[in-house]
Amino acid sequence: MDVAGSRPRTVVSGGPVELAVLWGGLPLLGAGAGWLLAAATGWLTRLPWVPFGGLIEWLDRLPEPQATLGTIAVGVLAGLVFAGIGTAERLIVTVDAAQVRLRRSDQDRTTARVDARVVFLADGHLVLLDGDGAELARESTDLPAAKLAEAFRTHGWGWSDDDPHRSAYRLWVPDLPGLPAGADALLRARERALGRDRRDDARELRRELGLIGVVLRDEGKRQYWRLNARAVTRGPEQPTSAEREPNGR
Repeated sequence: MDVAGSRPRTVVSGGPVELAVLWGGLPLLGAGAGWLLAAATGWLTRLPWVPFGGLIEWLDRLPEPQATLGTIAVGVLAGLVFAGIGTAERLIVTVDAAQVRLRRSDQDRTTARVDARVVFLADGHLVLLDGDGAELARESTDLPAAKLAEAFRTHGWGWSDDDPHRSAYRLWVPDLPGLPAGADALLRARERALGRDRRDDARELRRELGLIGVVLRDEGKRQYWRLNARAVTRGPEQPTSAEREPNGR
């Protein structure tokens, strides 16, 4: 635990060990994979079918040691690329008695403790809910649950070992009754985004659904939903007469 000004805080991250694995281990793995590829090109060319067969044959025709050195260099470069991606994606959680800061290389967001009712890990995501059960934040992470639980509990946050609303979720199927107006169209669009692995689109559609009171949980490509307390109180929005009847008649 360290101190920012006069307020104690706890930082949970992968730390220097994670960075050492990313920037040291991945390039070494890439180098090893490159060496194995160079050593196995002769055997691979004799297989009846192999992916990238043209490239394998080209590598097999290269003289040594250029072929081996080249594949090792490419493997190291690939390892460095993956290390950069991993560093950008790593989540750093900073908790104190007043707020939590969730930081990645491309984003930095803060949530006040007074706004958050419960915090938990679910399906590889750190989730913060408000008093109505609406999501304040949802961030993918592989940080240890024990460290996160200790950090939040130390500073008086409401930590739960599981999603307290898990039993309220229902599997979404098209045209299911009970959803707010417009939710079904958004869920259809998100189903297509998930099927095409368009994560940014799926994330944005999740936010749009949250604005109308729909909270989601994914299991593979399947979407489960529930309504937050504000949406339940308000009830499903009814279509207008113009929406019920073509041309408003």
